[in-house]
Amino acid sequence: MDEAIAVILVTAPDEPVARALARALVEPGHAACVNLVPGLASIYRWKGAVEEAREVLLVVKTTRARVENCRQAVARVHPYEVWEFVVLDAAQVDPRYAAWIAAETGGAE
Repeated sequence: MDEAIAVILVTAPDEPVARALARALVEPGHAACVNLVPGLASIYRWKGAVEEAREVLLVVKTTRARVENCRQAVARVHPYEVWEFVVLDAAQVDPRYAAWIAAETGGAE
C-alpha cells in the first residue's frame, strides 16, 4: 500500500455544523470517515482578545490525493471567517485500514 494517508483536523461551532461538514466530506468520497468529537473546549486569541468556546472536533481520514478536495468542501460549508484545517501525515497505518481509506476515496487521482 503506497497511498499516503492523511488525517485532517477541523473544528466546528456545534454538532449540526459538524455533521454537515462530515457529510460534505464523506458523501462525495473526499474522505472515507469523519469522527465527531463533541465537548471540545477551545481557548484562543481572536482579533486581539482571548476567547473561549465550545466546539466539535472533526477527525477526517482521507488520502493525500484528496486533501485539496477536502479543503474546498470545508470552505464551501464552514461558517467561520477563519477555520481550522490542519493536515497530519499518518506515519503508520494498518495496511487493511489504509486500503479501505484509499478504496472509499477513489485512490490516487
